[in-house]
Amino acid sequence: MCEQRKHGSVGAGTGNRPGYPTSGRARGASAGSPDPELVERAKRRRFSAEYKLAVVREADGCSEPGEIGALLRREGLYSSHLTQWRQARDAGALEALKRPRGRKRADRRDVELAALRRRAERAEAELVRARRVIEVQGNVSALLGELLEPSGADGSIER
Repeated sequence: MCEQRKHGSVGAGTGNRPGYPTSGRARGASAGSPDPELVERAKRRRFSAEYKLAVVREADGCSEPGEIGALLRREGLYSSHLTQWRQARDAGALEALKRPRGRKRADRRDVELAALRRRAERAEAELVRARRVIEVQGNVSALLGELLEPSGADGSIER
């Protein structure tokens, strides 16, 4: 029975995962048409500081019973949003959110300086390699010169 589960033969559908229906392609749907059984994944909503402050101010201005509920339904929010945003406003955090997020942009000169330093390091490494090659070539030349010199006094090579 465990072997059957590994291969996906147990469950409501006979797809790859037990209990999940097969995809549209397995049932003969064309590759270009979207699978109607797959639902697009929900994306996390992000609210700007201005929006949060506007909603909190509007909620604070509600005086009639049910107005806050209507506001929340209209905006698609939860009461916990209001609670958190009020706490953030009271702590002064919403004002801090107006500043741009992320890293500060690097100064153009710093970027250029870093690129020049990398180029200089690469050039120095190439220079060291070139010096080694020249040294090896000199050693090989000297060795070949010794090997090719006539060894006898009369200039003939002994064999």
